[in-house]
Amino acid sequence: MFDLAVFGSLFLTLFVIMDPPGITPIFLALTAGRPAKVQKRMAFQAVCVAGGVIAVFGLLGHQILNYLHVSVPALMIAGGLLLLLIALDLLTGKTDEPKQTKDVNVALVPLGMPLLAGPGAIVSVILAVQKADGVASQVSVWAAIVAIHVVLWVVMRYSLLIIRVIKDGGVVLVTRLAGMMLSAIAVQQIINGVTQVIQSS
Repeated sequence: MFDLAVFGSLFLTLFVIMDPPGITPIFLALTAGRPAKVQKRMAFQAVCVAGGVIAVFGLLGHQILNYLHVSVPALMIAGGLLLLLIALDLLTGKTDEPKQTKDVNVALVPLGMPLLAGPGAIVSVILAVQKADGVASQVSVWAAIVAIHVVLWVVMRYSLLIIRVIKDGGVVLVTRLAGMMLSAIAVQQIINGVTQVIQSS
């Protein structure tokens, strides 16, 4: 009742797309200045949000997109623009200035969606669920989804140990680095969306 090839293929695909090691500096930057307990809770919340979004799109992805008349490239471009706005705040150091930023739970946006549960992960899961034609394949697909989210939680949960080493100055450096990385991810996502639009026209 388990297809190791299907599991391995989807797990590796989601590992590359969701990038647990790469999410570490972004997570540290977005949660900097909050108590350790809050940061740990946000790591768990981000994974739960991402898992929920992925599960919903895995089950109802095509129906949702068709109902809203939204194409996958449009989803990619919108996610890229959202990430770019957040990246600019990180790069310019404005994350500590607006009061509303402190009140917003970054575990929901942008960590849970669209950083973890981004267009790439959503599309990969939709396709994997569609291709899984037997019970063993379906079980393997959902096992891979659960496994990658466990990995994400472990990486973010224990990345908090880094803060104890790098101190406040290091957090500022990590924040700028995360902003640069996030802006590159956002621009690439927009490019991919625009490219798909051009190719399909």
